[in-house]
Amino acid sequence: MGNYFSSMFDRLWGINKDVRILILGLDGAGKTTILYRLQVGEVISTKPTIGFNVETLTYKNLKLNVWDLGGQTSIRPYWRCYYSNTAAVIFVVDSTDKDRMNTASKELHMMLKEEELQDSALLVFANKQDLPGALTASEVSEQLQLTDLKDRSWSIVASSAKNGEGINEGLDWLIDVIQDEQMN
Repeated sequence: MGNYFSSMFDRLWGINKDVRILILGLDGAGKTTILYRLQVGEVISTKPTIGFNVETLTYKNLKLNVWDLGGQTSIRPYWRCYYSNTAAVIFVVDSTDKDRMNTASKELHMMLKEEELQDSALLVFANKQDLPGALTASEVSEQLQLTDLKDRSWSIVASSAKNGEGINEGLDWLIDVIQDEQMN
């Protein structure tokens, strides 16, 4: 009986199902900082993620299961173990790390070729915009060759996990895309 009322209230308030989102990117890009900014609304001191962090949060009446996977070279091959049933990928790029932009591009495109992610929306955060020398979102887009992505909903947003710039705007876009997909 309790499950019936819970289900009914979820439908009334629009919370109809869990949505799986992966936060990926190279180590040091700011993935965990973004996750906890979304969870608690502020910056929390973090350590490099070995393995993963998972948090559940509600945003725009959707229950999000957000998986933050470590980005170290030795961990990246295991990302594919988490692709199943993923509605969206948030790919975080350190906009000041010009030396590894090519590596980030290769990892992104290799990941997006996976069949399990073919219908997943992509949000790229061009992170660390608060730091001197950061590439603009359009420069990061060019470096990542995002315009080559023809059969996928994607967006890039300039962001700073530290001060919150762009985080809500990016997530708003992503949730709108997910909700549109659910209605179709």
